[in-house]
Amino acid sequence: MTTTTITARERMLLAQTAARGIALLGDAEKRDALLMIADAIDDAAVQIVEANAEDLERGRAGGLSVALQDRLRLDQPRVSALATAVREIAELPDPVGRVLDARTLANGIELTKIAVPFGVVGSIYEARPNVTVDIAALALRAGNAVVLRGGSAAELTNAALVRTMRGALAAGGLDPEAIQTVDEFGREGARELMQARGVVDVLVPRGSAQLIETVVTESAVPVIETGAGVVHVFLDESAPLEWAVEIVVNAKVQRPSVCNSVETVLVHRSAADRLVPAVTAALEERGVTVHGDPEILRLDPEAVPATEEDWATEYLSLDLAMRVVDGLDDAIDHIRRYSTHHTESIISQDPGNIERFLAEVDSAVVMANTSTRFTDGSEFGFGAEVGISTQKLHARGPMGLAELTSTKWLARGIGQVRP
Repeated sequence: MTTTTITARERMLLAQTAARGIALLGDAEKRDALLMIADAIDDAAVQIVEANAEDLERGRAGGLSVALQDRLRLDQPRVSALATAVREIAELPDPVGRVLDARTLANGIELTKIAVPFGVVGSIYEARPNVTVDIAALALRAGNAVVLRGGSAAELTNAALVRTMRGALAAGGLDPEAIQTVDEFGREGARELMQARGVVDVLVPRGSAQLIETVVTESAVPVIETGAGVVHVFLDESAPLEWAVEIVVNAKVQRPSVCNSVETVLVHRSAADRLVPAVTAALEERGVTVHGDPEILRLDPEAVPATEEDWATEYLSLDLAMRVVDGLDDAIDHIRRYSTHHTESIISQDPGNIERFLAEVDSAVVMANTSTRFTDGSEFGFGAEVGISTQKLHARGPMGLAELTSTKWLARGIGQVRP
């Protein structure tokens, strides 16, 4: 069980070797491995929560933000939820071997395009122990090995989770080296992971905009970029008051420290007098500070003045920016300027405006008449998610099993040569 390697590079090479065996596992074998991991997490819940409590205590003493403390925290229900997510992933269809294209050439060669594992999936993230389990489970279900760098804030929690998952693999007769962590190597481990081109096949960063930017700009390994969430809700002229209040409050308050919580609300000018007082009152009743433009300040004396910086801020806290816009065109222009292309939603009963918003807003997920909090792998039926990609190559939006596979062309002939 205990790895005897002395360098981060050696850990990654072990993962690369293990990946070859994991890639050949059948559907039932991968399913059973994940079910064993889920049971092991449940069995180790007390130890995991104890390790997490130590991480939280260190975080509070070191000034870790309230938002990151919430992401870091694991109690018994959250540990149970991690195990449940692994079981849900286990029951999902195997993405490997799917036939994506098939054709027979004029010369008789049969071509088939199939889904295959990446090989080794790396992830760099911070204060998110759920990512340790989610990415490991998704990677294994898709036939990959995984190398994790979870950051110092969750070091003890991640160690307990990795130890538990590796133990489950070993107990099931599978290579535990398929799950690796380079946490003990600190920032140097992260740098090694970013430079492991040819060993690690793809790298997925999860965390702050600064962390993601660092990985994207410094990594030699191909990166799937998961972006920050400057998320918008637009209250159109015809937005029902009840929907506006309930959706905005849910999108902001239900869990403000995550990337799919709303950060900016735009309100159609002709509906501002009708909607703003009720929406801001409901938000402020729940502890939200509204940062408003002059029109919002006129309608809500409790609001504080918004600055230019507010429109581009991912608060991840009980803060929200609100602005009155002249109409749909103005709302779309604002989103184009300030959005991180994560998730945007329109609240409206105008079919034409809804369809224009859905067609013209260029984000990974665009919604109508629902909370942005639904942008989530588990809510989309993926069991869990690797991250929410805001780029356009390979994957976009919540990433599940299919996004952890690549493709291979198989050509079957009967002696053909090219003339």
